[in-house]
Amino acid sequence: MKIILTHEVSGLGAAGEVVDVKDGYARNYLIPRKFAIRWTKGGEKDVEQIRRARKIHEIQTIEQANQVKAQLEGVKVRLAVRSGDAGRLFGSVTPADVASAIKAAGGPEVDKRRIELGAPIKTLGAHETSVRLHPEVAAKVSIEVVAA
Repeated sequence: MKIILTHEVSGLGAAGEVVDVKDGYARNYLIPRKFAIRWTKGGEKDVEQIRRARKIHEIQTIEQANQVKAQLEGVKVRLAVRSGDAGRLFGSVTPADVASAIKAAGGPEVDKRRIELGAPIKTLGAHETSVRLHPEVAAKVSIEVVAA
């Protein structure tokens, strides 16, 4: 099935690209989560509009990405969450939680869709996440998860 990506999807493409994926992946995952729309002949106008909007919001150059990377790597991020006696969390830490914690710690505003958690964070302690700032630049952010 041909689809138009409305958001960047890791391993698939950037917003505004037309890609071919399996029907089930598009129908059950990408389209319901608003990561993509079905490709149509009239959809080419949508592609151009998505590309223009993406240009406005995305970091334009590698130099800008490296500046933001330096800011992110210099921020000490502490995230207070509810946890049990054994150090296990009630639920898990989401990319949205990480993005708000970075902003609260005085770091730059980061889109939650650009934060990649390797595995769900379900325990207290220090954890490492990656933030894709540019196709060639990713920042490593250390997060200290503490009990609230």
